[in-house]
Parts: sequence; structure tokens; C-alpha cells
Amino acid sequence: MAKRRIGILTGGGDVPGLNSVIKTVTYRSSENDIEVVGLRRGWEALTHLNSEDPDSRRRYLMPLDRENTRIIDRRGGTVLHSSRTNPAKMTKLPDHLAGKDFPLSVSSKGVATNTWDVSKQVLANLSALGIEHLIAIGGDDTLGYAAKLNELGVKIIAIPKTMDNDVHNTEYCIGFSTAITRASDAIQRQRTTVASHERIGIFRVFGRDAGFTALYTAYTTSIRCVVPEYKVNLDKLIRLLIEEKRANPSNYALVVLSEGAEWEGYQMREYGDPDAYGHRKKASVAESLAYDLRSGDPDFVDKLVGLTFGNMAYDAMLDGKTGLMTALVKGCYELVSIPDPALGPRKLDVATMYNTERYRPMYANKRGLPVFLQRAS
Repeated sequence: MAKRRIGILTGGGDVPGLNSVIKTVTYRSSENDIEVVGLRRGWEALTHLNSEDPDSRRRYLMPLDRENTRIIDRRGGTVLHSSRTNPAKMTKLPDHLAGKDFPLSVSSKGVATNTWDVSKQVLANLSALGIEHLIAIGGDDTLGYAAKLNELGVKIIAIPKTMDNDVHNTEYCIGFSTAITRASDAIQRQRTTVASHERIGIFRVFGRDAGFTALYTAYTTSIRCVVPEYKVNLDKLIRLLIEEKRANPSNYALVVLSEGAEWEGYQMREYGDPDAYGHRKKASVAESLAYDLRSGDPDFVDKLVGLTFGNMAYDAMLDGKTGLMTALVKGCYELVSIPDPALGPRKLDVATMYNTERYRPMYANKRGLPVFLQRAS
């Protein structure tokens, strides 16, 4: 009798804690005599794999066992690598699929686009590999396609990860805690330089559509922040920073901006070609801490949550569940529905989290809130 086989992949940007998920799923599987196929480079593994080509199999498939995952949780990144491939909107077909008949992708307005939906190739590869259940680890873009696969009949469990912490239906995503820890440490170190030169320090962190990373960094370092959910008045912000600088015995002030933060009368400029999910790079006016926040080893919280989410996903898979995502809800571990991609990223609740007069986090009225302060939505 053939062994049961499952697949696991990581999509989008890397964050610390991913390898903890991969290891725990692999170890648990070995106890139940289940094979684990690591799908390398995210969804690209299932769009670009030519199962009849040994070189292609080596590039996109990594059989996982206790030996090759034994120490991977001691470091950050993802041993499976990653990509921003969107199988529902492919701008270019792999060579071995050129000339094959794939439907054109359809926009949210129901209009055909100049991209292809190669989902039938994804289904064909899953079938050829004998993968019965899939665990997909990613942010809102990666999990948006996971929701589509679930609708197409693939048994799939999702695990949220993003330093932006902006996935719906959960209060926490793997990578968020380490990002805040790194950002807070970096800004605290910069205090000595900014103070020595009596300047205003302006820092930028990730957060294209949501301000969780900037706001929680500001919360833990007691500085001002600007988030995408609220357009500040630039003159007022400058005045507040100058007043704070003058009132500080060391004659300096600090502010942290989200990547997507804007102010009144200004629209964020973007540049470069869009990625597979339509995102372009945003212009920066600040010292960027961005990529340092996703590199290196995970902190305790991301190891804890990564291990727990991995075990929850594995248990759900054993129970035959599909279309679900591991989550923190009201501070407790839960299984929830994979978010509807049409919802887009989860946003900060400005009314309860952001002081629009002082451009700072709100510190009052936290009693009864979950540990990460904003409930799942």
C-alpha cells in the first residue's frame, strides 16, 4: 500500500519562524509514516514543475525527513525558498507549457487580462505528485490563491505569515514579533547617533497597506508614527516633531513611517514593474529598516507560534479538514476560514489604536484586549 503524501510550501517574502513550521510538520509526519514533499519556491513549484524532467524535479521538489530538517528551526528564512508567483495571473508561461491552452485571467471587474490562469496545471502537478493534502504558508497574496485551490477541490490548510500582520481572521501572523523586536532595537540604537547630532530621525518599516509594524514599533519605543490608514497633516507633524525636539534635553526626536504612509495632499509614488500580485515598489523618504526586520533568527514568540501553527495545521490535515487557516482569535489558538481574497489586507483600527491628534499609538483602555491588542477582523 502506497504511503500517504502531503505537500508544504512557503510563498511571498521570508520571515523568521517558517522553518519551525516545516520541521514540526515533517517530524509529526514521520511518526505517522506520511511522506512530506517540500515544494520549493512557493507556487512556482506547481506552475513551473515539469514532472518528467529530472532537472525540474530537483529544482522544485525537496523530500523532507527528520534528518534534513533536524536543525533548520535554528535559523530564519525558509529552507524551501520562496517566490511571488501567482498561478492565476501568469504573465509568461514556462517553456514546457508554451502553446498550451490556458484561459486568460479575469480581473475583479470581470474583464479578461493579458495574463493566464494556469490553475489546471497546478492541479495536474498535484495529481502527478500524489499529494493528497497541501499546507500553504504565506501572507494575504499567497493565501488568496490557497482559497482558490480550496474552491477547486484541493484539500488545503493555510498558515498566516507576514511581518505586516495584515491577514484577516487572525490577530497574529508568523514573523510579526521578530520584526517589531528588530525595529525597536534598531531605533533604540539610533538614538545615540540622532541625539549626538541633534537631529530628527525618520525611519521606514514595511507596511504597504496596513500600519501594524510602524504602530507597534512606535508603541514599544514611545515615538511618533505615520500609518497608511490615516493621512496626517505634514505641517502639523513637522511642528510636533520640532516641539518634541526642543523639549528633549538631548535635542532630538524620532518618527517611524509605514511603507505606504501618506499625508494630506500627497499620494505615494510607486515605481518599477508590478509583481505577480500587482504590487509596485513605493518611494521612500526615510532611512529604511525594512529588510533587516525579516532576516536572521526568529524570536521566542515566532518560534512558539510557528511550532503551534504547524502542529495545528498537521492535526487539521489528519482530520481531513480543508479550507481552514491556523489563527489567534481573542488570544487563543483557533482554526478559521481562509480569508476571502476580496477583503484585501487587514487594517489598523484607527479609532482605538492611533491618536490622530498626537500621531502616536493610543496607550489607554487596553484592559480586556487580546495580547496583540487588536482583535481579528
